[in-house]
Amino acid sequence: MNKTFKFIAFLLLGAVTFPVTAQSTDLARIEYTYFPQSDSDNSFRRFRTFVNLPIKLNKNGAYLIPGVEYRNVNFKYENNEAFSTNNLDRFQSFTGKVGYTFKMNELWRFGAETGVKVASNFATNELVKDDFIYTGSVYFIKIKEDERYIEPWRLILGLSYSTTTGFPFPLPVINYYKRFDEKWSYGLGIPKTNLKYYFNDKHQVQGFVTLDGFFANIQQNFNPYPQTNPGADRLAESMSMTIVLSGLGYQYNFTDYISFYAYAGYTVMNDIRLRDKDREDLYTIDENNTFYARGGLKFSIL
Repeated sequence: MNKTFKFIAFLLLGAVTFPVTAQSTDLARIEYTYFPQSDSDNSFRRFRTFVNLPIKLNKNGAYLIPGVEYRNVNFKYENNEAFSTNNLDRFQSFTGKVGYTFKMNELWRFGAETGVKVASNFATNELVKDDFIYTGSVYFIKIKEDERYIEPWRLILGLSYSTTTGFPFPLPVINYYKRFDEKWSYGLGIPKTNLKYYFNDKHQVQGFVTLDGFFANIQQNFNPYPQTNPGADRLAESMSMTIVLSGLGYQYNFTDYISFYAYAGYTVMNDIRLRDKDREDLYTIDENNTFYARGGLKFSIL
């Protein structure tokens, strides 16, 4: 694959819940995540898969990148609550998005993406307005050759907006990557900062800190305080999980583009909450830090 094609995936490859995944160079992935919750019988399991398909438009380095993603979240809600948890154990999301990129000059590339996501517990088996989440992003990507390094270094600057954040304005995006030695590379940014060691072309390990989570609509809104505040006008209308993870990861490359990976570690922040119509905190389900594990297969262009 030529160098231009290798870097087109630095647009956004799946930023709906967290609008800053511009560090990813994955074109397809199948993944399973497990979070047992400390000091409770709750647990969080997620299946995720996505595909992005770059389409070359002309000789000037312009690409159109449509993509789709599916997530299935199984939250085993075993806490003894005053409200029914029957409709809070399964959330699904379906995402469609399209990105566009072109080469501005020898150093800079521009990218933009827009997408729509349907995320809900689907308690009524019908779509409602609040199930829909909208995103938009713009990026400026600098790729600079340097004969001292194994690969070119990359800088990504941008703005990204998502209706899940609760902020009515775009948020900044920044990411910097460099492989400074045959055995070492690092990436600085959000949602992931890491330091990677390459044993050889097949085996890699890394230490990292990253952001993860989910956000979904609750179709049948309810009062989480039916006994102490039966006339409450603030109802639980959505559920969110915001997690900051630290840990170690291992990757095995079957080929130059197909890899198996496994991550494990401990959460730095584990925040699971019910939120009201204004996305304000309403009820804390769990906030204790816990062990987690994640693994899967991916098809990457780097």
